Amino acid sequence: MKPFRLFLCALALIAAAFGAEPSRPRVIVSTDIGGTDFDDFQSLVHLLVCADALDLEGLIASPWGAARDRKRHLLDLVDLYARDYPNLRTHSPRYPTPDQLRSISKQGGLDSAGLRGFGARTEGSDWIIACAKRDDPRPLWLLVWGGIDDLAQAVHDDPSIKSKLRVYFIGGPNKKWSTTAYDYLAREHRDLWIIEANSTYRGWFTGGDQSGDLGNAAFVAAHVKGRGALGDYFVTIAPKIKMGDTPSLAYVFGATPEDPAKDSWGGHFVRAWDRPRRTFDRAPSATDTVEIYSIVELVYRPTGSAPPDAKATLVVEKQEFPGFRTDDGAWHFLFSPKDARLFSYQLASNLPGLDGQAGSFTSVLPDPARAQAPSELYPHWWTDDPDPRWREGNEQGAKTVSRWRADFLRDFAARLARCAAPAPAATPAPK
Repeated sequence: MKPFRLFLCALALIAAAFGAEPSRPRVIVSTDIGGTDFDDFQSLVHLLVCADALDLEGLIASPWGAARDRKRHLLDLVDLYARDYPNLRTHSPRYPTPDQLRSISKQGGLDSAGLRGFGARTEGSDWIIACAKRDDPRPLWLLVWGGIDDLAQAVHDDPSIKSKLRVYFIGGPNKKWSTTAYDYLAREHRDLWIIEANSTYRGWFTGGDQSGDLGNAAFVAAHVKGRGALGDYFVTIAPKIKMGDTPSLAYVFGATPEDPAKDSWGGHFVRAWDRPRRTFDRAPSATDTVEIYSIVELVYRPTGSAPPDAKATLVVEKQEFPGFRTDDGAWHFLFSPKDARLFSYQLASNLPGLDGQAGSFTSVLPDPARAQAPSELYPHWWTDDPDPRWREGNEQGAKTVSRWRADFLRDFAARLARCAAPAPAATPAPK
């Protein structure tokens, strides 16, 4: 029997034995919905059709680029959910009402954090604190699908909440856009309980059984299109599966979420080694190596005084990342490579001493032996399993998710089918 179904059966048996409902996970989702990637919209569809199986306490629109008012995207999804709600409700009375979902939708930070890694309180960070401080013995699961800035702000404002938090962070490219907040957490909050999934999540759409209707595009055509308002919306977002944030939700439904080393649809993980970070006080070259998904800090100290409007950006493959000037006149640029290969960069600035400066470095996979020596500094920090047998290409840990592909997609299809039709009426018992 597969882990998720085994978990559900076990909970049902416990509930029957004690005449009580099984414990439901408390969940807040932080999402960079409205960015350039469509997977957040798809993952939110999955979240909503599974909303009867958890206590959903918050939906937070996290920072992304220059976009503003991303909370409206959450409310748009709730409006679609409202159209399917009458059918969903017939399958389970536990589905939250659309108004309940609207009430817990919050706007997070509008901009990524500065060099300190935190800034001002946000509606989202305050909501994390408020939910964590509720009188509830269950842990609060925070599923971070975008920038990790609102979490960094929350634990900065009230570090006492860390003991109640369980974080599943879809890192990788998301870390690249919230390097300062991540760096702050790794530096100042090493006791945080967190799963840092930089590549494991990719097993949801890469590898596994892709035969027949289980292919990324074939599944959408066969099992998503025509399944209520949410299913039809899913198809307009993209005609294929990505759903890269969904493993975090599948994980909390697993049999042993407090033990990331155990198997689940959301992957299994290893205790983290010291979080990789490298600072360059000179322009690096191709022979300089850094670990994939590490924090790379470039420090430049241009001569001469800087004008009041001084600004500088790090340009990597046409993507721009802000530079931060400190009181000593140095400029700091943070980057996190999400691929194992050569990276080249250039600085763009209105300061002659910075503009046009360039360099490169090579990102490499970690030695699998790193997992055999977890860091004592990070007692509750987990990350992708670097064992080569769990890789999909260079994507570490992805096979710990993709191995369950047929099971989790069949489950999603059954969940989504609820949107299109009410539950069949119960057959009267014979007299």
